[in-house]
Amino acid sequence: MSRLTIYPDTTPDTARLRTEDAGAIAAELARIGVRFERWQSPVTLSPDDDAETILAAYRPYLDGLMGATGAGSADVVKMTPDIPNLPAIRAKFLAEHTHSEDEIRFFVHGSGNFVLHVNGEVWDAHCTEGDLISVPANTKHWFDAGEAPSFTALRVFTDSSGWVPHYTGDAIAERFPVS
Repeated sequence: MSRLTIYPDTTPDTARLRTEDAGAIAAELARIGVRFERWQSPVTLSPDDDAETILAAYRPYLDGLMGATGAGSADVVKMTPDIPNLPAIRAKFLAEHTHSEDEIRFFVHGSGNFVLHVNGEVWDAHCTEGDLISVPANTKHWFDAGEAPSFTALRVFTDSSGWVPHYTGDAIAERFPVS
């Protein structure tokens, strides 16, 4: 189930809000410019489906999304516990960073946490199958899918160079393990 937990960035043990209501999650995240939606898709896929099958199944949704955001391309990213070099790959996502373009993800299977650091608060958005999240360009954030990640997501982008992480050097992610 999707969940949003918000903390002051000085107190990782004291949440000021915790909700699993999709409407409340969307409304709260909208306050910081983050788009969150639950898609009720009739598409049923297997976690074993290849990228081409997934892209074809979601093409009508992707065409609408890319037209609305001005994005030009989409691909599929999968992470599983048996991925080679998992600790090093995970470490890259766990460090607070920004991107020069919006980071748009739709969870086809599994889950992960987009954790944002905005206006003195930490916003932990636990996204699950059917969730769309769009993190605005230059928003400080990190991503955690856990020590044994298992997810498939669509990534939507204008230019893949916009995905290059610009690390902030802040160790805040170490103080805020995902909830």
